[in-house]
Formats: sequence, C-alpha cells, structure tokens
Amino acid sequence: MERTTDTREGVGGPGEQAVLLAAGLADLAVTTVGAAFTSVRGLLRRSDTAELAAGAEQDLIARGRLALDRYATAPPAHLEVLARHVIAQRDGDGGREGDGGRDGDGDRGRDGDGDRA
Repeated sequence: MERTTDTREGVGGPGEQAVLLAAGLADLAVTTVGAAFTSVRGLLRRSDTAELAAGAEQDLIARGRLALDRYATAPPAHLEVLARHVIAQRDGDGGREGDGGRDGDGDRGRDGDGDRA
C-alpha cells in the first residue's frame, strides 16, 4: 500500500479503516503513557517530593471547595432579591417620603434583630 497525505486514500474498506484507527489510538496511548512515566520518574527523583505532594493536596482541596461552591449552592430567591432591592431604595430616600405614611411597615414580619419572624 502506498503512503499518501490523505488518510482515506489507499484504505481498502471499513474493516481496514477500523484497524488503522485502532492502531492510531494505541500509538497515541503508548506515547501519552510513556510521557507520563517520564514525568513521574522525574518527580520521584526530587528531594522535596513530600512537600510537593502536600502542596498538590492543598490545591486539590481548594479546587474541590470552589467546585462545590459553584455547583452545590442554590442562587438566592429572585423575589427576595427584588424585595431587598426595593427596601434598599426606600431606605436610600432618607425621609421615607414614598411609603404613603406607613411608618414601620417595612419592618413588619421581622423580629428585634431584623430577621424574619
């Protein structure tokens, strides 16, 4: 079989193409594993391997916390955010002129320290 730059030329059929794909994947895997072993061998020769492992562990723990914070926490309720925004705007008016004479209604349903009752 003649080598060409187009990988589809010279391929006999679907069976031969599957064999060539499998051989290509195997070659890629061997190359990748070989490079990984070389890297591991170099790491094992270092004198600060314990410190390196401890640092890697701390990095993984930090990444885990970030991932959990990103995906595990629920966003705040939309209506609660809107209500807080309205309260903040009303409090920003200074004299509460826009509350229609309802002094203290903004705190209804809250206990002494500002939390909902």
